[in-house]
Amino acid sequence: MDALECIMTRRSNRKFTAQPIEQEKLEAIIEAGRQAPCGGNSQSCHFIVITNQDILATLADLVQQQFAQWDLVEGMYKSMANSVKFSKRGNYVFHYKAPALIVVANKKDYGNSMADSACATENMLLAANAMGLGACYINQLNWLDGDEVIRSFMEDLGLEADETMATAVSVGYVEPLIQKVAERTGNPVTWVK
Repeated sequence: MDALECIMTRRSNRKFTAQPIEQEKLEAIIEAGRQAPCGGNSQSCHFIVITNQDILATLADLVQQQFAQWDLVEGMYKSMANSVKFSKRGNYVFHYKAPALIVVANKKDYGNSMADSACATENMLLAANAMGLGACYINQLNWLDGDEVIRSFMEDLGLEADETMATAVSVGYVEPLIQKVAERTGNPVTWVK
């Protein structure tokens, strides 16, 4: 698969099998993230790779519990509001039960932390696609970055006190698609010649 085909065929996957991912594939995905561009060559992304299913289940429960405490405020992003609604119903697993979750953290006081983390995340999404794996960009840990319960749990897993959880990626083997993948028709382009 060439680079353009990889980009054009990458889609977010939200249904994974329980099949574990081979260590060499996970390492290749992380290395793709590590090779992403970063402001001033800071190389400050910190990758926390969680494959322990008990820890993932505990984290999912904690995320669900913390979201359930939130009051929806006017003006909140619609997708975020939907995630909170699912969490409050008690049937929402934020990482879609993928066998691996890669949390991308970066320095809190670094101006390019989100941009650098997003570049690393996209590289990992593309690497997963190139290897025949499914992946999904995950926002929930970023939304809960200031939550004491979530931060404490993640700090026990290696998150540093001076880091923010910028993004995360769920990775795994994909359940066969039943529905047609939606075409990309948004994201307008303006040419100025």
